[in-house]
Amino acid sequence: MKCKEAILLRVFLGEDYKYEGKPLYLYITELCHKKGLSGVTVLRGILGYGKSSFIRKAKPFRLSSDLPIVVEIIDCEENINALLSDLKKIVKAGLITMEKVKVLFYE
Repeated sequence: MKCKEAILLRVFLGEDYKYEGKPLYLYITELCHKKGLSGVTVLRGILGYGKSSFIRKAKPFRLSSDLPIVVEIIDCEENINALLSDLKKIVKAGLITMEKVKVLFYE
């Protein structure tokens, strides 16, 4: 990443959300990799709720319970803006946020 100021884009969704038969968080990560974005991290929450107010929580001995997922993407503003048009087509439910961040170290 050559920029000192970047954009942190977060996509909040459910673990069970899919696109073209693939988990949506995986599809987004692969899309970002293919487009050459600087970095993506997928975080799996243990508890959360969104617009529906349905509380999703991890339960012992269950492999899946549609837990909250956050996909964090960091890159320069122009690359994030180019990605947004794709995300608008594939993210049908969830929340997308953006904020400016200062990159202190990237190696």
